[in-house]
Amino acid sequence: MNEDFNYVFHLSHIDLDGYGCQYLTTKVFDKINCYNANYGSEVSERLDEIIEDIKSKDNIKPLILITDLNLTTKEGNALEKAALKVGAKIVLLDHHATGESAANNLAWYYLDTSRSATKITYGWLREHFDFDKEAEYKPIVEAINAIDIWVDDSEYFDYGRVLLGMISGAREVNRVVFANEDRVYKLWLIENAKRVLDEYPLDEAPIILDDKLHFIKKEFFKALKNDTKDNLVANYITEILSKNKDKMSVEFNGKKGILTYSTGNTSLIGNNFLVKNEDFDFYMDVNSRGNFSLRSNNKVDVSKMAEVIGNGGGHPNASGGKIENYKDTFVYSKLRDFIQNYLDEKAVKWVKF
Repeated sequence: MNEDFNYVFHLSHIDLDGYGCQYLTTKVFDKINCYNANYGSEVSERLDEIIEDIKSKDNIKPLILITDLNLTTKEGNALEKAALKVGAKIVLLDHHATGESAANNLAWYYLDTSRSATKITYGWLREHFDFDKEAEYKPIVEAINAIDIWVDDSEYFDYGRVLLGMISGAREVNRVVFANEDRVYKLWLIENAKRVLDEYPLDEAPIILDDKLHFIKKEFFKALKNDTKDNLVANYITEILSKNKDKMSVEFNGKKGILTYSTGNTSLIGNNFLVKNEDFDFYMDVNSRGNFSLRSNNKVDVSKMAEVIGNGGGHPNASGGKIENYKDTFVYSKLRDFIQNYLDEKAVKWVKF
C-alpha cells in the first residue's frame, strides 16, 4: 500500500462504470470503505458521511477516492477544507467534461474524457500499485469502457450492453437502506460476468451471460434451499432486516414497527418479517415521493393507522397512504428520524384499533 495512506474511502457513481471502479479497487485495497451516490445533493451527503467515518477511526492515514463523479470547483474547495481537518488525501478520477473547470483548479482532480472511469481507475491502479500485471481484468474493463463511452465498433461492445442492463436491472436490494449489501450484490454480478468472459469466446459471451443472469442472481440470494427468485430475495431481505431491526425500528403510539425505503414486494417481505419477528407490530415502507405501505399480522389495524398518518386506508393487514410535506433523503438514518418525528406528531390522533 502507498505510504501516503493506509485506508481508502471510495465514493463512486451508481451505474455500471461507477461500480466497475469499485470492483477494481476492492481487489487492491484491504482496508477500504465504499460509498455510492447519484448526482445532486447525494454527493454532498455521502462526502459528509465519509468525513464522519474518517473521524470515527483512530490512527489511520485516509485517502478519499472519488470516481465517475464530477465536482464543481466550489464543492472541491469545500472538500479540501474538510479533508485537511481530518488529514485525508484526495484523488478524483473522472471522465465527464462538465468537470473541466474544477480539474483545472484542483491538483487532485484527474480528468480524461477519452476513457470511462473504470478504465481510468484501472490505469491508475496498474501504474501506482502494480495491479493486474497479467492483464487478467483487461477484458472486463474494456467491455465496461466500450458501453460507457459508446465505442460501438469495439469487439467488447455487445458484452458491455449486457453488463449495462445487468447492473441497471439489479434492483432487488435497495441501495439506500441496504447500501453495503446492494454494492456486494452488484460487485458479485460483475465478478460472475468476468468469469463468463474468461470462459467463453467473445462472440458467444454476450448470449451466454444473458442466458445465465437469472441463475447467477438466484445463486447470490440462495441460502439453504432453492426457491423462486421472489421468495429467495424476500428471505434475504428479511434476514437483513431482522439483524438490523433495532436501529430500523419506529414507534406509533406504543406500537412497534420497522421502516424500509422503496424496498418493494411489500406484502411478501412485510409478512415474512412480521412472522419471524413477533415483537414487531407493523411493517412500513416509504418511497421517494412519500407514499407509504403498511403491513400487519393481525396485531394492528393498519387501515386505521394509514387514515390517521396519511389520509389513506385499505385493509386491516394491508394499507397505504401519503406522508404530508415529505422530504426525501439518501441517508437512511435521516429518513428514520424524519418518519419518527412525523409519527410522533400524528400520534395525538391515535384511536384504539
